[in-house]
Amino acid sequence: MTTGLEPALVHYFAATNEHDVAEMVAAFAEEAVVQDEGQEHRGVAAIRSWIEATIGKYDYRVDPIDSSRIGAKTLVRVSVYGGFPGSPITLRYEFTVDHQKIARLEIR
Repeated sequence: MTTGLEPALVHYFAATNEHDVAEMVAAFAEEAVVQDEGQEHRGVAAIRSWIEATIGKYDYRVDPIDSSRIGAKTLVRVSVYGGFPGSPITLRYEFTVDHQKIARLEIR
């Protein structure tokens, strides 16, 4: 379900499922921030490292289930499946998009 999502998010989810690191990184603003698993990753170099480590660790795919807006945030409920116990799981991705780039992503 990517219908209705901003183009930057459609691009990000498509690149994620292809494990296309360069395209995943390209979806983020230069000074973007990602929060995942209790850690914060600032800037595209740190985000690239997080993406590479996460793909290597979990070999995951994502399937957006639904989305909503709260203020400047786009909330996307995502089914995540891969090489980890309990797969698939449902997570909430909270995106802030600015100038067609992801400025912030919090995964809960």
